[in-house]
This record gives sequence, C-alpha cells and structure tokens, in this order.
Amino acid sequence: MQRILVIGSPGAGKSTLASRIAGRLGLPPIHLDHEYFGTGWAVPSKAEWRERVRALAARPSWVMDGNYASTFDIRVPRATAIVWLDLPRWQCLASVLWRVARNYGRVRPDLGPDCIERFDWSFMRWIWSYPAKMRPKTARMLQRLRPDQRVYVLRSRLEIAALEAELSTLREAA
Repeated sequence: MQRILVIGSPGAGKSTLASRIAGRLGLPPIHLDHEYFGTGWAVPSKAEWRERVRALAARPSWVMDGNYASTFDIRVPRATAIVWLDLPRWQCLASVLWRVARNYGRVRPDLGPDCIERFDWSFMRWIWSYPAKMRPKTARMLQRLRPDQRVYVLRSRLEIAALEAELSTLREAA
C-alpha cells in the first residue's frame, strides 16, 4: 500500500489515524485540512483547490486524510487503499466537542496558519447531517473501486485499533 486515503465524518479521527498509519508504514502524511485552509481560514477557489489536490495525489506515496468529496474523482483512482471511518454521529460530535475544548483559541497542527480553533454551530450541524448526506455518496463511490484497491470500513474504535495492528505486521513483514 503506497497511497492510502482516509475518509469519514468530521470528528471520526481521520487526521490522527492518517498520522499513525503514515508513521507505521513510513509514508508521508497529507492532511487536506492543512492544505485547504489558508491563513485565518481563507479558502482557495474551486479550480485552485482541484489543482492543488491533483498535485498532491500525483505524488508516488502518501497517507491522505480528508473528505472533500468534490475531489474524490482525483484522489480515489490514485489510492491503493481506502480507509472509511464510518463511526456513529454521536461519537464524531463528542470527539469534535472534546477537540474544541482542548484546543479552543489555539491553532491545531493539522490546519493552516492562524486557523484558530473555535466552536461553530454550522460545523456541528454538518456532522449531524453527515450520515444522511455523505454516507450514501461514499458507499456508492466505494462500490465502483477497482479490484486492486483495498477497502477498510471501520465502524468502531476497536476496529481502528485492529487495522493499526494489522498494518504494523505488514511493515514488519516487508
């Protein structure tokens, strides 16, 4: 596995898992939130964003986390494995609330410069609506993968830990 895509609801633990997988497999991590958000939460145009994602996905190896479904058409064909964190919405909401409480007023390393952590009701509504809006789209996308692309659908923290253990054995065997 040279290019692993980690997707899922906000708060599912994508950035954390991507960093851990990257470390275990010796692959470079790419946090799309860090790439997307500029200084003070500035965002690129759609064309600029797609070009940036195209350049990132063209790299020979990576562990890339982030949804940004509008760029699935660029990233998914390049991925050799996809990890979908399909956790319950209550768990994602709780994780985001904990993350906000822990980092409030500070900049997280997985975001752009001067992106100060804050509470955002619209973001919380997005997480709540994620299963209805994004889950079906993600499931359809996964049905269209090539036979050579591995898929891991993880629905609990225990399954995440099991995948990490499995990936550790892959590296040791290599």
